[in-house]
Amino acid sequence: MSSVTFTNAKVVTPNGIVSGSLVCNGETIVEIGNVTRQGEVIDVAGGYLLPGFIDTQVNGGGGVLFNDETTSDGIAAIARAHRAYGTTALLPTLISDELSVIDSAMRAVEKAIAAGVPGIVGIHIEGPFISKQRKGIHNPEMFRTLDAESKALLKSLKAGKTLVTLAPENCTPEDISELVQAGVIIAAGHTNASYDQTVMALKAGVTGFTHLFNAMSPLTHRAPGVVGAALEDLNSYCGLIADGRHVDWAVLRIALRAKPFDRFMLVTDAMPTVGSNTKTFVLNGQTIHVEGGVCVGPDGTLAGSDLDMATALRNTVEKVGIPLEHAAVMAAGAPAAFLGLQSARGSLVPGQRADIVWLDKDLQVRGTFIGAKADEVRAA
Repeated sequence: MSSVTFTNAKVVTPNGIVSGSLVCNGETIVEIGNVTRQGEVIDVAGGYLLPGFIDTQVNGGGGVLFNDETTSDGIAAIARAHRAYGTTALLPTLISDELSVIDSAMRAVEKAIAAGVPGIVGIHIEGPFISKQRKGIHNPEMFRTLDAESKALLKSLKAGKTLVTLAPENCTPEDISELVQAGVIIAAGHTNASYDQTVMALKAGVTGFTHLFNAMSPLTHRAPGVVGAALEDLNSYCGLIADGRHVDWAVLRIALRAKPFDRFMLVTDAMPTVGSNTKTFVLNGQTIHVEGGVCVGPDGTLAGSDLDMATALRNTVEKVGIPLEHAAVMAAGAPAAFLGLQSARGSLVPGQRADIVWLDKDLQVRGTFIGAKADEVRAA
């Protein structure tokens, strides 16, 4: 079993930043601090080592849209594009589509995991069980309610985690409970639910909120809405798109005062443009283009982002004012816990997988390592 030692590092751990070395044996972290070097030595040159980023909402990357290429090869291309930005685990995310496409996407994820495609830990099915009032760029012709056929499909993944985004007002608490009991993770999103409906959904088993503030009933002083319920509940996890366009920086700062920072997850909501020189693509017959770092449709509707996780983390530190060690939790530890993967992923401590991102002093990615194996290392 080979060993790797990262030296001259600032290691971002759950207990703070530790200066020294990080030693991996095989795919596992074994020691951190002033330790004896073992095996191959990688000099981090005073940079930071963070846990590999975990992105629960990745629609595409590298020129590939998951809806258009529900294959193991398509998934591999998306994951490859995002690894360049420090993402070591992700959920390929399917935008509202036919049940047959959902089936194809789930089978592709199973094949990708069986083939050992690095970083694939499940699937995110975002719709079609969502609200027409809060549809965003989703195609309302695809929308449907949960029935026996669709619930059976959502429960059918044989490898990895299944995350489903739905509108609580379009199903019953019993529907949610049934899916949760089968191991499906449920998030509320693209929803016009009331505060009371959202609280009922939380009690039924909803544990997350998809891109908080976007495509959901807002917090107002007489109607707290989905946002109010999400911020009030201290246990649920909220995805945040930290690009300054989906949510204003001031709103992010306010949200982060409402509940523990480890209940917020950085997500990209990335489209095929991430990791690609081509900044246009077609979705539902509409040409989508990048404008100011976000993807927009012909009428200006937001259609996902051109955001990567490294930029999201950097923005959280520089624009929102969150300490790096807290931002690292938002980019890795919180999503790992949300997905139930915290025993193996999401933090740099002995016993965890050596999924590591090397950042320089400017928080730019210098290297991405999955199981201590270098996927990409960039010269200074």
